[in-house]
Amino acid sequence: MPTTVNMRLKSVQRVSERFGLPSLCRGFAVCAGLTLAAPATLLAEESSPRNVADSWSRFHGEASHGDAGAGTLPSEWTEADYAWTADLNARHVGSPVVADGKVFLLSTSAEQDTESMSLNLLSLDAKTGELLWKRSHPFVERHRHSRNTAASSTPAVHEGRVHFAYADANHAELLTYDLNGELIWSRNLGPWSGVHGFGASPVVIDSKLLLFNDQQSKSLEAWQTPGKSFMLAFDPSTGATIWESPLTSTRPSYGVPTTDGRYLIGASTGNGIFGLDPDTGKLKWSLNVFNKRCCSCPLVIGDLAFGTCGSGGGGNYLSAVRIPQDDSQKPVEVFRIDKAAPYVPTPAVKGPWMFLISDNGIASCVRWEDGSNVWSKRLGGNFGASPIIVGDQLLAISLDGTAYVMSASDQPGSISKFDLGGPVGATPAYADGRLFLRINDQLCCLNTK
Repeated sequence: MPTTVNMRLKSVQRVSERFGLPSLCRGFAVCAGLTLAAPATLLAEESSPRNVADSWSRFHGEASHGDAGAGTLPSEWTEADYAWTADLNARHVGSPVVADGKVFLLSTSAEQDTESMSLNLLSLDAKTGELLWKRSHPFVERHRHSRNTAASSTPAVHEGRVHFAYADANHAELLTYDLNGELIWSRNLGPWSGVHGFGASPVVIDSKLLLFNDQQSKSLEAWQTPGKSFMLAFDPSTGATIWESPLTSTRPSYGVPTTDGRYLIGASTGNGIFGLDPDTGKLKWSLNVFNKRCCSCPLVIGDLAFGTCGSGGGGNYLSAVRIPQDDSQKPVEVFRIDKAAPYVPTPAVKGPWMFLISDNGIASCVRWEDGSNVWSKRLGGNFGASPIIVGDQLLAISLDGTAYVMSASDQPGSISKFDLGGPVGATPAYADGRLFLRINDQLCCLNTK
């Protein structure tokens, strides 16, 4: 077997160990091994878990691909179909996560007597919606984009701990609780700068808790101080810093880092798509492919890393970069997609297909291998939440709460469109046959089993 293929297979094995996705990585191994006669068939059969996942422990699901594995969504549903709903008191864009039969998410509350505000970590029973516990943290309001909210981060659950981050007018903070609501540790990360507001979410990769603390240094308001950007790695058990990797500050990028098994991979306006040494944090390679803000999460499929950039005024595009396989290689942009590309929503991946939902409401299916378009459909509306895949169905929800259910395949089929009854800015979660939707100021659970 050629040396490069050996290296790629070892990389695939490391991804399998870190994310617990052996079937996904077998498909990657075939592609990485240059057996390209029928990659679409192999990946279609092996890229998704066969069983219904019992957890959705980080933003956009395991490996951030937005694929929940097996399951079935109804073509539409109404409020009467929910197993339970829980009042959250406020509308926010932070997404729920699910682990060990519990749902975790962030919300806020205001004290009427003092007009003070708290940022709350909530734990609910996934079966009943019962509030198990709430942990509150003082929050000093700050300016942010109208579509952003105070509770904008998504927690990450790993090995009996729930990690989350937030930033107010005074500081950014990273905290860890156990699943019973006991504080394990917290870290004050110092001031945070960004005119659109905070939005970073943590993730655990290879026993390191990572947070992309990307800040703004350009196009600031007169009263703002330029921030400094870092990728931060912590010990999840103690909060001790393992390493800090300085990165280029321009405008905050919010994507959760990922891995190909060799590198920690991120995407930002300042550094483009880049790879860090997971042990030291050293920047190993980068390719400046972006000229606008990055909001979506980077994705890794095979030896390609994907990221998007854009703005409220348009000009959005997706870039696919081939990841170097050793220090002698350099990253190369393989293709770009600039037609109906997303800015905020992270694409979803199943088999050989990548599903894009543009901010202005165009759904597309492309081959991630070469970026070729398979189909496109105009849905209408505006989108911020990322699409997810349940079984063979793709779910996309617009900002005004219009849900679209369509086939997650090379043929969209008929598209079901219906109103959820309130605005939606958070990405849904799916685990153990239950779909969790943050609609307006409520968390709603649809039991699909």
